[in-house]
Amino acid sequence: MTNDRVRSQFSPRGVYLDTATYGLPNAATLDALEEALDKWRLGVATMGEYDSAVARSRELFADIARVKPRQVAVANQVSVFVGVIAASLTPGSSVVLGKGEFTSLLFPFLVNEVNGLEVRQVPPEDLAAAIEPNTDLVGFSAVHSSDGRVADIDAIDEAARLNSCQTLVDTTQATGWLPIEADRFDYTVTSAYKWLLCPRGTAFMTVREPADESLAPLLAGWYAGDEPWQSIYGGPLRLASDARRYDVSPAWLSWIGSVPALEMISDVGVDTIYRHNRRLVEVVEEHLGLPRSGSAIVTVPLRDSSILAELGIKTAVRSNAVRVGVHLYNNLEDVNALVKAVDTLSQA
Repeated sequence: MTNDRVRSQFSPRGVYLDTATYGLPNAATLDALEEALDKWRLGVATMGEYDSAVARSRELFADIARVKPRQVAVANQVSVFVGVIAASLTPGSSVVLGKGEFTSLLFPFLVNEVNGLEVRQVPPEDLAAAIEPNTDLVGFSAVHSSDGRVADIDAIDEAARLNSCQTLVDTTQATGWLPIEADRFDYTVTSAYKWLLCPRGTAFMTVREPADESLAPLLAGWYAGDEPWQSIYGGPLRLASDARRYDVSPAWLSWIGSVPALEMISDVGVDTIYRHNRRLVEVVEEHLGLPRSGSAIVTVPLRDSSILAELGIKTAVRSNAVRVGVHLYNNLEDVNALVKAVDTLSQA
C-alpha cells in the first residue's frame, strides 16, 4: 500500500501527531464497528462472529509479534496481564523495574510487595547492570511512554539470560512500528489502541514456551476454557492448554474493530512503518537540533500543547515537554507544519 493509499483510509481534523496517546481508526475499522452496532441494535448479532474476530485478531497479532497464535492471550488492559505475572511470583522473589515506568507495569508489582515481592526501581539506562544472579524478573517498556526513549533491549536481554532472569516487556508504545521478536522474552504485554490502531479495550500478552509453566491462570473464567462455549457451567476445571488459558472474556465490539486495524498494520508491514516513522521523526530532530532517538516518538522543547492545538496540530504534554508521535497516516507536510510552528513559538 502506498502512503497516499494508506492516508486516504483516515480522516483526522488537522494534523494528528498524538498516536502515543491513541491511534486513529481506519475506514474499514469504522465500517466494521458500524455494522456490528447495527446488528446489535437489531438483535441479529451472533456469538460466532465475535469469537471469529477474537481468533483472527490473535492470529494477526501473533504474526506482527513474530510468535505462534498459541502463545498469545487476549484481555482488555495491560495491567490485567501484569497483575497475573506479579501474583504468580513466589514470595521473596526479586523484581527489577525501570524507574518512572508507566504505572500499569509498576503498580501490580508494588501491590504484591505485601505478599513478599522485593521490588527495586532503577533508572532505565541502568536496568541491564541491575540484573543480578538473584534477580527473578526484570520488567521494562520497550519504548517509554513519557518521551519515547527506546530501551537497550539487547543489553537487558543478554543480562537476563546470563542470570537466568525472566523478562517482561511492555510493548504498548512499540508494537506496530518497531520490529520486535516477542519470543525473545518470557512475557510481552501490549495495549492495542495506540500503534496497532485498535479500539480501546484490546490487549495482548505473549508467553514464551515453556515460561507458561510458572504462570498461574489466576483470572481464569469461561473464556479461558479449551472450548469456551463448553466451559460456561460447572466443573471440572478444563482450561486451554496454551496461552488462551490466560484469556479474559473479551469486549466483543472492540475486537470486531481490531481485525481491520491489525490487517492494515500487517499489510503495510512493521518494517515499512518503522522506516516511514523514523524518516518523519528525523526531520523534526534535524530541524529542531534534537539528538537522534531511534524512536517514532519525539519530545520538543515546549511545555504547552494548547498553542499547537490552536494551530490545528494535535500533540500531548508529558514530563514537561510536548510529546509527538508519528505514524503511517502522517507525512512530511505534517511534520513540517510542526517544525514551522515550534520555530515560530520559540522566537516569540
